[in-house]
Amino acid sequence: MKKNGLRLLALASVIAISGTAFAKNPMVGGAAMYENNNIVENAANSKDHTTLVAAVKAAGLVETLEGKGPFTVFAPTNEAFDKLPKGTVDTLLKPENKEKLTKVLTCHVVAADVMSSALAKMIKDDGGEHDVKTVGGCVLKAKEKAGKITLTDEAGGVAHVTIADVKQSNGVIHVVDHVLLPKM
Repeated sequence: MKKNGLRLLALASVIAISGTAFAKNPMVGGAAMYENNNIVENAANSKDHTTLVAAVKAAGLVETLEGKGPFTVFAPTNEAFDKLPKGTVDTLLKPENKEKLTKVLTCHVVAADVMSSALAKMIKDDGGEHDVKTVGGCVLKAKEKAGKITLTDEAGGVAHVTIADVKQSNGVIHVVDHVLLPKM
């Protein structure tokens, strides 16, 4: 009887520890984000990122963002895309605008695994503002205030990181509330 009690206690401990491991990543768009899934797999499960996933597919970036990485993706929500002028998303999703769409999307991607604490340290080390160079050639201005990180794009728009440090098998996602735009 004692052995069974110890086994149950050991099993309960393993389950608790396993649950804690999965609980580290925040929920995004009502979906669990699993560290062993890649960026595209996790984003596809988020109801808040359907526009982003459609755009990634239209731009032909699925294979890249499923790749080894590491990548940091500043992932705009559907609401962020809705803030763009009426018709912008539909226009960008047209095949003839694939190059523009790719430019916009790659201005949300950094070729490194950058957690928010590391970004906050870079901001502090640079005197309050850090230039973030993206794979699309854009330079975002990162700032931190009261523990919140903002990114200013080349068009002057400001995105707030609303959910930070969503670990992926090939990098990290930071959810943002604004679509980051390059100079056009």
